[in-house]
Amino acid sequence: MTKNVRVRFAPSPTGPLHIGGVRTALFNYLFAKKHNGTFILRIEDTDQNRYVEGAEHYIIDALNWCGMPPDESPVNGGAFGPYRQSERKDLYKQYADALIASGNAYYAFDTAEELDFHRKDHEAKGKTFIYNWHNRLKLKNSLALSKEEVEAKLEAGEDYVIRFKSPQDETLHLKDIIRGDIKIDTNILDDKVLFKSDGMPTYHLANIVDDHLMEITHVIRGEEWLPSLALHYQLYQAFGWEASEFAHLPLILKPTGKGKLSKRDGDKLGFPVFPLEWKDPKTGEVSRGYKEDGYFPEAMVNFLAFLGWNPGTEQEIFSLEELVADFDLGRVNKSGARFDPDKTKWFNHHYMQEQNNDVLAEAFKQSQPELSEIDVDYISLVIGLIKERATFVSDFWELSHFFFTAPTSYDEKAAKKAFKDGTADILKTVKNIILHIDDFTVIALQKDIKGWITENDIGFGKVMMPLRLALVGALQGPDVFDIMFMIGKNETVKRIENAIKSL
Repeated sequence: MTKNVRVRFAPSPTGPLHIGGVRTALFNYLFAKKHNGTFILRIEDTDQNRYVEGAEHYIIDALNWCGMPPDESPVNGGAFGPYRQSERKDLYKQYADALIASGNAYYAFDTAEELDFHRKDHEAKGKTFIYNWHNRLKLKNSLALSKEEVEAKLEAGEDYVIRFKSPQDETLHLKDIIRGDIKIDTNILDDKVLFKSDGMPTYHLANIVDDHLMEITHVIRGEEWLPSLALHYQLYQAFGWEASEFAHLPLILKPTGKGKLSKRDGDKLGFPVFPLEWKDPKTGEVSRGYKEDGYFPEAMVNFLAFLGWNPGTEQEIFSLEELVADFDLGRVNKSGARFDPDKTKWFNHHYMQEQNNDVLAEAFKQSQPELSEIDVDYISLVIGLIKERATFVSDFWELSHFFFTAPTSYDEKAAKKAFKDGTADILKTVKNIILHIDDFTVIALQKDIKGWITENDIGFGKVMMPLRLALVGALQGPDVFDIMFMIGKNETVKRIENAIKSL
């Protein structure tokens, strides 16, 4: 690419960042890094009525947790700031005025009540009210009013909005990197409001002005913005600016594949739809986050990358660096991407195996009060034995509790299966073998106990099942000899004696 690539992720601070937004941020990040470009975070807070305290901070924390910090943002600015639209509001009026001066926009003085009347009147006639070329000369605006009437209204301080003047009888030829060539008949477009009566621009005007001033080369955003593409192209043309290149990402669909993924789907099926936990400042309601649910950021990034993109190979596990190297907007699908909660767990299980055991041990110790007095090095060794069966740190206690506390009860089904006539005698013999092992290692335990079983032609199950039950309380867990070595000779003997007494 000849131009320096500059992309922006531009969320509104109206609440927590949905994973659809995180996916949009990720694709922007990957594209920027692939082309040695710049990834920008711009906060689009022009709608002050919907502003939510703490949402901007949440967005920044979420991006940082995912490992994609912005190169330019409200907290680490650059040469193109400010990076909050509310701090740029003095810019926009001059651009709105320039569009009026060039004849591409006009003042509209219609009240909300008048517009509501027109809508209802159209509905009663089975029509849809669209404010554009076919009726704008019949409405209360500077195209229909005389120059003197317009000046009088402005001087009197009457409320107005500034609307874009959509052309009549034209065909727009638009390009989208993902969707190809798009044709739009301008007769179906409405005259969108660009500047509101409260002195703030709408998303459309602020977005185009900011993208131009920040030298954004590529606009990579969600499919829901596709209907705005025609207006945005026309705004570039009206200003005489070179347009950014556009790429509209497919929707993330519900697990059923029908409809857009929502928070309600997560609540219903038991998975989060936000990267971090969010507490609503108004209601106090807490929404689950992937971080707090025990997902690794690498897993989240990996599974989000596959929602709409594929590398064209069988490879599924990608580090962030590998994603940057392989990412190509040309391999992003047009159709929606179905969200699969089980697949997200599959990714997390994989990344669990790659985590450092010492780091996991610290996290496990902090999450489990029973481990407060246990040496973290011992916990780390335990994790090395059990983590292949774990998906989350929260799985560790269920998989490993017997390494830290002796069983107080025994699984009833397992006991019936493992304890038969003569089992107590077998365990007594195993206990004696253990007591006579001086070098208490896994190798020594295997050699002496397996050797005795083989010499006496006893079925391995007759010995190993009740031995496991005695140590664990159930027929689960890693290798029995590893368990014995970890809990030590005295504890092993004690547990075998307790099982003989109890069972």
